[in-house]
Amino acid sequence: MTEEAITKGAGRGSRSIPPIVLTDAEAGAAEFAGTDSRSYNYFEPKGRRATKYEDVTVDVQPDPDKYLTQGWILGWANGDIGYDANWTKIKSSDWHRFRDPNEEWERTIYINGSNSVRQVRQSIENAKSENVFEDWKKSWLTILAKHMSAFAHADHGLGMYVFMPAQRMAMSNMHNNAIAVNCMHKLRTSQDILLYNMELEEIFGDEFNGTIHQEVWMNDPAWQAVRENVERLINAKDWAETTFASNIVFEPLVSELFRSQFMMRFAPAHGDSLSSTIIGVSEREFNERDLKYTMDMMKDMLEDPEHGDANRKTMEEWLGEWVPYSMAAAKGLEPIWSEPEIQPNSFDRSFERAKARFEAILSELGLKVPEGVKA
Repeated sequence: MTEEAITKGAGRGSRSIPPIVLTDAEAGAAEFAGTDSRSYNYFEPKGRRATKYEDVTVDVQPDPDKYLTQGWILGWANGDIGYDANWTKIKSSDWHRFRDPNEEWERTIYINGSNSVRQVRQSIENAKSENVFEDWKKSWLTILAKHMSAFAHADHGLGMYVFMPAQRMAMSNMHNNAIAVNCMHKLRTSQDILLYNMELEEIFGDEFNGTIHQEVWMNDPAWQAVRENVERLINAKDWAETTFASNIVFEPLVSELFRSQFMMRFAPAHGDSLSSTIIGVSEREFNERDLKYTMDMMKDMLEDPEHGDANRKTMEEWLGEWVPYSMAAAKGLEPIWSEPEIQPNSFDRSFERAKARFEAILSELGLKVPEGVKA
């Protein structure tokens, strides 16, 4: 239809419609640097070209230091702002600099998660189809019911009450994504263990006590220092501190001690290759993903051009605070090493391996445990 037809009408008399004038003010009319580019260029990629992870993650969560010139666009009636740098003692000259080495975004989260679930499910189904359970030593069932299932409570506490709030409070979407995936790992592995508990209860009937783990977690002396450590982490409020204390201190000294040095070594000796496979999924995710992002995150903070030295001092203060709790938790587990019928490994040897692992992590970060604190 011509402009004349629009302004004069089409056979129904005269009209008073104003003429349409294109002013180039409509969305998309203006041209900017990079208008014709097929990739984003409002951030500096880590490599030569931006990855898909960077395209969908970097600057999704802006802040007043970057783009939000009008200040935070969300907040609460009491005056709290959307995200506050004071939620951690760590300081950064650029909260948007960190990149997750795992490059986690929506697609990878679902792919990796479904692969882990598939591995657990298929392992259980294969074991049932071959009836491998008839080769297990019956005394081992008590260990699984009491201790493997009790460990699910530690993972649930870390996932639901440590990593979930930490991912909300962290200062950039790159931090948020990495910690959120860590949260999902912990919640899923906790569920894996308890679903496995239910499978064993169904398979073995009265020979397997499917509820004793609750009593063990709450009252067994061997687990009380672990529970205290987890509950102290739950009550800490600094998101960077809880991520550091969980993945740099608690996991190597306590979780890996139980998963790798106890479960993955003692289970096969009792004819059980399945339980070590189930717990091994959690071990792999920590080694290959959760520890990996945490190391890069902490290195970024330690190497900050303006605040690196202060951040190092803060982290060593955190070591002074958290190492004693995790050391006590690890040593508290010693009695369970003597419970199984077959003992392929001593607690002292297992604990030395856990400490060596912890010290190697600190060495890579260039951190030292404060004097007077034993590691």
